[in-house]
Amino acid sequence: MQWFGKAVGGIIGFVTAGPVGSVLGIILGHQLDDRGAFLRGAERPEPLQRISQLFFEVAFEVMGRVAKIDGRVSEDEIRVARAIMQGMQLAPAEVESAIEHFNRGKSESYSTSERLGALERQIGDRGDLARAFVQLQLQAAIGAGPIGPEKRQLLWHVASALRVTRAELAQIEAFVRGHSERAARQSEAQSIDDAYRVLGVAAGASDDDVKKAYRRLMNQHHPDKLVARGLPQSMIGIAEQKTHEVRAAYEKIRAQRGFK
Repeated sequence: MQWFGKAVGGIIGFVTAGPVGSVLGIILGHQLDDRGAFLRGAERPEPLQRISQLFFEVAFEVMGRVAKIDGRVSEDEIRVARAIMQGMQLAPAEVESAIEHFNRGKSESYSTSERLGALERQIGDRGDLARAFVQLQLQAAIGAGPIGPEKRQLLWHVASALRVTRAELAQIEAFVRGHSERAARQSEAQSIDDAYRVLGVAAGASDDDVKKAYRRLMNQHHPDKLVARGLPQSMIGIAEQKTHEVRAAYEKIRAQRGFK
C-alpha cells in the first residue's frame, strides 16, 4: 500500500501551498514510498511508511471528529474535506479510504486521545510533521467557517497531544488564516498584525526583539539544518514554506519600522 506516502506528501503540499503545492508534495511523498520499499524488502514495513499510513488515517479521523464536535457535520465541513481530498489528487480507492476514516472519527465511540497517542509515538521528535498535522486540521476548520469554543478546545487537545505548544498553535493559525485571506483576495499583501503573529512577538516589541525572533525562527525552520537533524526529505516543503512566511513577515515589519 505504497500510496500512503504519496497521500501524506499530498497533505503536506496542500497545507503548505494549496492544491498546486499538493503536486509537489505528492512527488516528495514518493521518496517515502521508494525509501520504504528499498529498506523493508519484500514484506517488512519501514518506519517512515508506518508513520505515513497512520498520519493519513488519523488526519481524516480527527478531521471528522472536529467537524462533529458541535453536534452536526455541516455542508461546508463536507465541502472542505472533499476539497482537501481533491487537492491531494487521491485515486477513487484512496478517497474511499479517506471518507471511511472521516466517518470513523465522527463516531461517538471514537477515541481521539488514543489515536493521537499512537500517532505521537510514531512521530517521535519529528516536530515538523506534528505541526503539519495541526496545520491541516486548522485549515479544514477555518475553511468551514467560524471556530466555536468546542472546536477550539478540541483543536488545542490535538495540538497538545502532539506536543505542539500554544504559541506554535497561534502561529500556525495566523499562517493558515493569512494564507486563506490572501487566496480569497488573490493578493500577497500581509497585514502588519499578521506579521507580528508569525514572528511571535508583540507589536510593541523592540527592534532587537524582532530581529532575535526572526533569527530564531529562521534557524529553527531552515531546511538544511532540519535535514541535518534528521528531517525526511519529503518534509522539506514545510520548512521552505515556513521560512518564506517568516521572511515575508520580517520584511513587512522592517519596512514599516525602517530599521536595517
